[in-house]
Amino acid sequence: MNFAAVLARIEQILSTGPWPSAVAGGVALAAYGSPRLTIDLDIVTHRDAQPAVIAALERTGYETLYRSSGFSNHRHFEAELGRVDLIYVDDVTSGRLFAAARTLMGPASTRIRVPSPEHLAAMKIQAIRNAPDRTLRDLADVAFLLTVEGVNRDEIKGYFEQAGLLHHWTDVIRER
Repeated sequence: MNFAAVLARIEQILSTGPWPSAVAGGVALAAYGSPRLTIDLDIVTHRDAQPAVIAALERTGYETLYRSSGFSNHRHFEAELGRVDLIYVDDVTSGRLFAAARTLMGPASTRIRVPSPEHLAAMKIQAIRNAPDRTLRDLADVAFLLTVEGVNRDEIKGYFEQAGLLHHWTDVIRER
């Protein structure tokens, strides 16, 4: 997958509206220094962007594989354009997430905007709550995010608490 080309395509779509965005998932974790292989591009944006984004992706050859109010994923028949997952957030989350976003070096020396480590951890914790089969992999990612300089560990612990997963916080801390 050509991450830089796909990101440019998504950013062009989002520039047609007032929708902020950031790279999430494996690419964001790699930008923070977690070496990993990923086969998709995860983008977080405002929920109001969903209809326009999905329509634009479908016009350019992406097939929508799944759609809910907070998530959609898409696959292009050309391997270079690969798979794109979008996370749609509400007004409150959007305001907080994008205010704390950082710009880091991404694939192909592209500067990318990424959520703070705390917000990436919150997304991983929600993924664990929604899909428990992801627990081991996502807890490993949260454990890595806890090592990022300046991270607010109490904020991340609070996300575990809000999700009713405080027992996993204990597991992550035990590993550190």
